[in-house]
Amino acid sequence: MNSQQTFKPAYLSLLENNQLQVRAEQAYQHMADCDLCARYCHVDRYAGIKGAVCRTGVRARVNSYGPHHGEEDPLRGIYGSGTIFFSWCSLRCVFCQNWEISQKGQGYEVEPEEIAEMMLKLQAQGCHNINFVTPSHVVAQIVRGVDIAARKGLHIPLVYNTGGYDSLEALALLDGIIDIYMPDMKYGDSALAHQYSHVRDYVEMNFAAVKEMHRQVGDLQLDKQGIAQRGLLVRHLVLPGHIAGTEAVLSFLANEISTNTYINLMDQYRPCYRAFENPPLDRGLEES
Repeated sequence: MNSQQTFKPAYLSLLENNQLQVRAEQAYQHMADCDLCARYCHVDRYAGIKGAVCRTGVRARVNSYGPHHGEEDPLRGIYGSGTIFFSWCSLRCVFCQNWEISQKGQGYEVEPEEIAEMMLKLQAQGCHNINFVTPSHVVAQIVRGVDIAARKGLHIPLVYNTGGYDSLEALALLDGIIDIYMPDMKYGDSALAHQYSHVRDYVEMNFAAVKEMHRQVGDLQLDKQGIAQRGLLVRHLVLPGHIAGTEAVLSFLANEISTNTYINLMDQYRPCYRAFENPPLDRGLEES
């Protein structure tokens, strides 16, 4: 038996009250003056003007989807995490390991109905959750897809797997829909974030977003099999030259979020994309 069968995801309560459809309609309205990531570019994505940085219009773009067995243990379990990799990104990290997807936009455009079918197929394959990867710029399309899928029997937790540069407006739309937030906390210094990811006020935006995520879902809760059902799980990639500001990130989590916060402190950094043009990111951790 799938360990999630006795767990009721948050979005099913919204579905029962017909509020999931309402939330989707509200999310689509935001695309006319877009504030769905922390860049606040305010472009009209209906007018054929794609997001200033995310390059995404009304349709989401997907690179691939399928069971993923390389995610954190509480997500992958036995049958894998049901990942949907969205193309493009609101960040411009010079060291991105998936730059072909995030910066070149490799993938294909899909309608919300197709996103819903992906979710249902992943559930049918036994995946423990649906894992939206790089979702910030396609919040509206995701919410509509969830509404469609939930009406057809979707019943497993939803994971919001984000680079951490999320607007509070987008997170308000996701309140009661997302069960597990998994944000990156990439930096402890906004000046370094601007230099290496080309975003402003990353730390301020990221810390505020993580606070809101934790307010919505609390500390990570696991079932008897150790599978995540609800809560916050943070990722932090250690970078060469202390660029990531690991101490500041951990201090924030301990003092302002919870000492029970699950954090994946990742040490697998390797130079990719334009890292070779940006020392000390041109070398691995073993040399730092």
